[in-house]
Amino acid sequence: MKILIPGSFDPPTNGHIDVIKRSSSVFDEVIVGVVVNPQKESMFDVSQRENMLIEILKDYKNVEIKSFEGLLVDFAKQMNVSAIVKGLRAMTDFDYEFQMAQMNFNLADFETIFIAASPEYGYVSSSMVKEIFSYGGDVNALVPSIVVERLKDV
Repeated sequence: MKILIPGSFDPPTNGHIDVIKRSSSVFDEVIVGVVVNPQKESMFDVSQRENMLIEILKDYKNVEIKSFEGLLVDFAKQMNVSAIVKGLRAMTDFDYEFQMAQMNFNLADFETIFIAASPEYGYVSSSMVKEIFSYGGDVNALVPSIVVERLKDV
């Protein structure tokens, strides 16, 4: 089965990587879709986010990194995936993602599969990482080392 894991990955966190790696052990092919959202100010541009993910996941031969703009379901159709996979950290994620799953099913008949975050990453988000880093906090336990290095360049 070929699946799509979409997200902004700005920056990629250990939680993102955990969901991707776990998915790669369950599904035959994993497309990681890095969304370009012109309405959102990103810390890293899309090519930087793609390159970080490519470097982090280089040993996972069934994982491919692609960027996209526009509707998720259009990209999912283009990639010919069977389902969309979303990681969930808490019930607040579930409320939002459940609505999105229903909309994606309504728009294009796509199923969404939810993967619960590993307990050690349940509290980690890209926005928290950016905030902690902006105040000089230590984010080494929250993101892969390549992300730490890239954050220093920002």
